[in-house]
Amino acid sequence: MNTENPDLTHPSSDIPDTSPNPPSFTLPPAAKRLPAWRLWVPLLLQIGLIAAVPATAVYTFITGKTVVLQTAPVDPYDFLRGYYQVLSYDISASTNLQKLPGWKDLPREKIYCSPGVVCPQNTQSVKAKTSFYVILEAPKAATNPGRPQAWKPVRVSLENPANLPANQIAIKGKYNGWQMEYGLETYYMPEDEREKVNQDISEAQRKQRQSFLVEVKVDKTGHAVPVSLWVRDRNYRF
Repeated sequence: MNTENPDLTHPSSDIPDTSPNPPSFTLPPAAKRLPAWRLWVPLLLQIGLIAAVPATAVYTFITGKTVVLQTAPVDPYDFLRGYYQVLSYDISASTNLQKLPGWKDLPREKIYCSPGVVCPQNTQSVKAKTSFYVILEAPKAATNPGRPQAWKPVRVSLENPANLPANQIAIKGKYNGWQMEYGLETYYMPEDEREKVNQDISEAQRKQRQSFLVEVKVDKTGHAVPVSLWVRDRNYRF
């Protein structure tokens, strides 16, 4: 008679495993491998977004029309801030644009005044973050052969106008609540030219406040990129 105890660890035993830490479930190796497209598709999207900005600038530079903008007077001591320059233009000021045809057709919002503050007579202002176009017209004749002339704003439009004359172009900007921005407000200059530019502007503005211009390229969509800065008869390429 066999009196030995049954082997409880035998694989065929029906007794369940009651150990405190049963083996965890693991996926087979094939299930752990993700499809390759889940990796490279997001990567390509990120690369595309990064490359889109310089690609747009290159397209505008190649296909755009050369336009000269009159800058607003600046403080020469505040013009150069480290490695970059900050500029504004005559067409940046809402006080200049509101005189043009089409300004009254732009969307409006009410101006709220704080208690005790005298409100302006006109309590309606162009709605902040509104994008619209400023139509610029080329000068009829050059008065200084060695220096370009600024283009003149003639009207504004909520839509990009089609079939403009050859001497006109529409530049796109956005109203930030107090002035227009065109993406042309900040420039980076080589270190060896920064001090020279600042010195030229300081000297020029002693004689004439509006003494320098910015040459830009504007494409058919209204996007603009800077090309160069004119200080009197001197030209500095960006």
